[in-house]
Amino acid sequence: MSNVYFIPLTEYDEAVLSTNLRVLLETVIDQEQVELLDEVPLKVHFGEKGNTTYIKPACYQGVINYLKEHDIKSRFIETNVLYRGARTTRESHIALAKEHGFTALPITIADGHHGEDVLRVPIDGDVFEEVQLGKAYGDFDQYIVIAHFKGHEQAGFGGAMKQLAMGFAARPGKMAQHASISPSVNPDKCIGCETCVASCDYGAIDMIDDKAVISNERCVGCAACIAICPGAAIRNDWGAKDFLTRLAEYAYGAGKDKTNIYFNLAFNITELCDCVGEPMPLVANNFGLFASTDAVAIDRACLDRLQANEGERMFDIGRESLDHAEKLGLGVQDYTLIEL
Repeated sequence: MSNVYFIPLTEYDEAVLSTNLRVLLETVIDQEQVELLDEVPLKVHFGEKGNTTYIKPACYQGVINYLKEHDIKSRFIETNVLYRGARTTRESHIALAKEHGFTALPITIADGHHGEDVLRVPIDGDVFEEVQLGKAYGDFDQYIVIAHFKGHEQAGFGGAMKQLAMGFAARPGKMAQHASISPSVNPDKCIGCETCVASCDYGAIDMIDDKAVISNERCVGCAACIAICPGAAIRNDWGAKDFLTRLAEYAYGAGKDKTNIYFNLAFNITELCDCVGEPMPLVANNFGLFASTDAVAIDRACLDRLQANEGERMFDIGRESLDHAEKLGLGVQDYTLIEL
């Protein structure tokens, strides 16, 4: 059984959240006897361009101040997204992060310019024998993983496990979770420039009738072509039927052998994730801050509290990923909720 620490709050006030996140950090360090290492990056989500409900960086200042006061180096760390947008490449991703106010720490995009820097971590999963993470994640043995708890179209909800699974995954790792087939080219958008052909390291793209065509046999699913295509003609298929299993296995691969601390912030709860580049309506009431050293337990506690508060089985499909992650050994669903 794992401990999950909880501060009930209903108002999204950045100063209050900052203060209470620090309280939770100090509590977890003391009660769970966590020894922070010399450098502990903060895994965060910078919010997509146009999104208004992501957790703003001022909320993290209490944690940042604590680390500085204890001479612990830190940085914000993230990976590039799979789809095309402001967070597709390292340069534009960092620019958006700074535009959104993430300037208190250096920023590292762990998978390089467009997802090419990959760390392969072996696992014994039902789907995967290895997971492909951003290479820079291998440089550190401990993270403070901060998740905005909210809904997600495929995962049911996004919390600590999704931060591990998608947030730590390099672009080919995101592709492996979301899609069971190679990217495809929309011939109506393809301008025949051959940029993707020249850039593909695996010789997986041919020109047929002046249009790019991706070979399923030669494609390894790195998804770099999605970012490279100047005409936005290449897209991925989001239809992996066993997505929740894949997500759990990536979360396990990213979290195993790490001494992480996890925070879930249950505020600004939307039906979809912070990758949506537009304002979204709220679908549930704010209910507080959670912290744990167990990614499975903290997500289960958040989901249980959400459903108890709202009186319905919101985001319930996500329980499947909790079950698989527990089976793999990432954490446990039995928890003690300790209210501060």
